[in-house]
Amino acid sequence: MAIAKAERLMNLALCLLGTRRPLSKRELRESIEAYLEAGTDDSFNRMFERDKDDLRELGLVIETVENLDAETGYLARRDSNRLPPITLDAEEAAALGLAAKVWQQARLAGAASGALQKLRAAGMPEAEDAYEVHSALEPRIPVHEAAFEPLMLACRDRRPVTFDYRKGNAARHEQRQVEPWTLECWRGHWYLAGWDRDRGAERVFRLSRITGRVRSRAGAFTAQVPDVVTVRETVESWAGETATRTARIRLRSGSGYPLRSRAISVRELGNGWDELEIPYGHGLDAWLVEFGPDVVVTEPADLRADVVDRLRAVAKD
Repeated sequence: MAIAKAERLMNLALCLLGTRRPLSKRELRESIEAYLEAGTDDSFNRMFERDKDDLRELGLVIETVENLDAETGYLARRDSNRLPPITLDAEEAAALGLAAKVWQQARLAGAASGALQKLRAAGMPEAEDAYEVHSALEPRIPVHEAAFEPLMLACRDRRPVTFDYRKGNAARHEQRQVEPWTLECWRGHWYLAGWDRDRGAERVFRLSRITGRVRSRAGAFTAQVPDVVTVRETVESWAGETATRTARIRLRSGSGYPLRSRAISVRELGNGWDELEIPYGHGLDAWLVEFGPDVVVTEPADLRADVVDRLRAVAKD
């Protein structure tokens, strides 16, 4: 959200919460500097209606009241916008602490730590941290891609974006115009699910293949945003999670442990190689390429051809 809009929404919320009587549009326009700078009445009305809807979407309860002169006024009563006391037991506090630790290496670390501090100041019990002492395991969601933060904000604010993207089997990148829906982390990699305007269809993009800056674009979404479950299933499907058949590969001994964890069967071939049967779904070719010379696809033939094409594209670069 742009700083100017955030400041305008904050000022509107303070006006509505701070009044004891309903305020008309005219009074609100005279009280908020950003509204005074609106060029025309139509421009102000559109801005005000959008801001009012945004505040309601954020959870502010705004009442509409007509006075004796039939003039519409607005206010947000404090008793209607006050949350009940937050009470958490030790197990719930531990769960929140663990969730905050997950984001310590990401750009959300500050927000997560700040939220915990506010809850503790409000009386949330201090939970014993099972990961703090004598533990080799720590929950983490690594976020190294520069595209993560602008895409996360674009998903939140429902803003279209453009970026340069290089597919796994392509030698050059191409520009994509996308309406971002959500970000999903799968097998240590971040994916963006959204609507590709140029192709007129939903697509999934791996963040590590986005090159250059993510640029925001003005305008509303043109496609309907599906529910969270549908998007997650799409991400898993495009990342190779949904398997429709099996593939047979040769894998160098002592390597490819993520592949071994998914294997249906493993057979030693000797000479430093094993044969694995693994689930085969959309995106498996791109995953196999990451293991380089440690993997050889035996069958099916179409998967082998896809992997070879990807390796050749990389070699030409």
